[in-house]
Amino acid sequence: MSLKIGIVGLGNVATQNYIPFLAKQPDVTLGYYDCDEKKIKATAETFGGEPFDGIETLMRWGPDSVFVLTNEQYRFGVALELLKHRPKRMVFEKPLVAAKGQAHVSESDFSGAKSLLDQAEKCGCEPAMTFNYRFFDQTLLAKKVVLERDFGEVINFTALVHYACWSHCIDLVHHFAGPIAEVTALHGDKVHNGQEIEAKDVTTSLRLENGGTGTMIGTSGMQWQFPLFELILTFQRGRIHFRGIDGDMEILDGKNQHHENISLTRDTSRWGQYGSSFEKSITAYLESLRTGQAPPIPAVAGLRELQVEAAIKRSIAKRKPILLEADFPILTSAQAVSNYSAEKCKPVCS
Repeated sequence: MSLKIGIVGLGNVATQNYIPFLAKQPDVTLGYYDCDEKKIKATAETFGGEPFDGIETLMRWGPDSVFVLTNEQYRFGVALELLKHRPKRMVFEKPLVAAKGQAHVSESDFSGAKSLLDQAEKCGCEPAMTFNYRFFDQTLLAKKVVLERDFGEVINFTALVHYACWSHCIDLVHHFAGPIAEVTALHGDKVHNGQEIEAKDVTTSLRLENGGTGTMIGTSGMQWQFPLFELILTFQRGRIHFRGIDGDMEILDGKNQHHENISLTRDTSRWGQYGSSFEKSITAYLESLRTGQAPPIPAVAGLRELQVEAAIKRSIAKRKPILLEADFPILTSAQAVSNYSAEKCKPVCS
């Protein structure tokens, strides 16, 4: 089976983490579009594949799936344009949409993303997400340990997270603990490094649908040479502590009375782990295309992540707890009304 994969948005993430690996697949042919004609030409010359001068011509090519890899600020308008041509499948980078950038997700981002998924359903398009943190070696091992050793449900968790990893860590909580039901949040007064574009620190208390609880601190103040996130998950019969992209993972096995520290080989850098997680994520998605199966990470995972962020913003503004399904329901996407106006449908830029 031969696959045609369209790539929309040719920035660094696309050309460093997606296209080099996709171009090596013997059964994959790539097609490219970006608002920058020079990028289209340069990418096709470097990696092979078909250059296109617009979304319409790309879609006439008949891709089996389209990877939407633009900056999150532009993703809403790009996705709307693509959906006019009824694509079979689409894959989104994280966060699903964010008009003011990933550190400034708003309630209207959630509404816009919800309306996008509703439109995709009406068009018969199957959307998916790339949450590559699910494919780190430590994450894959932790998931295996939890299942094979019967750790049970998550009863509480705590996380300290740099905003560069924020949406990913919210997704990791969903991945291991299930949906979040309630959020209470506060923000600090400091903006780190004196830059107005950086978000204030946020502290959140969360209640899971299964009755468990947790806390998350989001910040831009963590130094990059140290772990960018720490996540501790306490299960009914064990505990797992993640420490960054390539840090040691601690496993406390209550059932078997084991205390283990799992280290990756020291010849693999943080960014080596980061790159390989994309390869594993892409491999899993391509396999779903080849076999006609559902994507490994459906797009609703991206909507659930935005749901939590929207609830955090409302909790801070209203100074009260927010019930997610009451204030930001996901299961009634047909009733979604996008708050995104035409001015937010920006050109396709990476």
